[in-house]
Amino acid sequence: MRPIQLNTPSTYSGPARFFHWATVLLLAGQYVIAWTMPDVHRDTQPIELIAWHLSAGMLILLLVAVRVIWRITHPAPPELPGIPRFLAGVARLTHWLLYFLLIALPLMGWANASSRGWRTFLGGMVPLPPLSSQGSPFGHSLGDWHQVFAWVLLALIGLHATAALFHHFVLRDATLRRMLPASRTVRK
Repeated sequence: MRPIQLNTPSTYSGPARFFHWATVLLLAGQYVIAWTMPDVHRDTQPIELIAWHLSAGMLILLLVAVRVIWRITHPAPPELPGIPRFLAGVARLTHWLLYFLLIALPLMGWANASSRGWRTFLGGMVPLPPLSSQGSPFGHSLGDWHQVFAWVLLALIGLHATAALFHHFVLRDATLRRMLPASRTVRK
């Protein structure tokens, strides 16, 4: 059994890259489900796509929670030389906003589901306790905020992806290659 590769100055660790790309895949699926599922109204039941949306949200929450713990205990590689301080600060802020929204959105959805009297499951099998009481006005309002912040998250994801492509194609540095799934080492 090979030891877990840790972050190096030139690349992110295998677990960090796994968490990143697993989050990307789950989010892509989650947005497809959200855009194709029926609108949620007073008498809507959590079946089919809505049940999938709830379950995927809980998987995202679990994955991101583990990812944040990994990130705190395994700091990111140092910033590449030549990155202006302002851009480095914007990148750090964007990363932490992404983490915040990736945790806050599933919690909002969970609380909204609870206020509707819906059961929430992890992986479709493990029942989770309600986050708000049935009929809770606060829980219902979190459903509206959930939609708003889903768009904010999508905008931040777009900014993040655009910045990675800017680094790769305009600045021609190793920022993007450090997170690619197949990268082992990056030459300067």
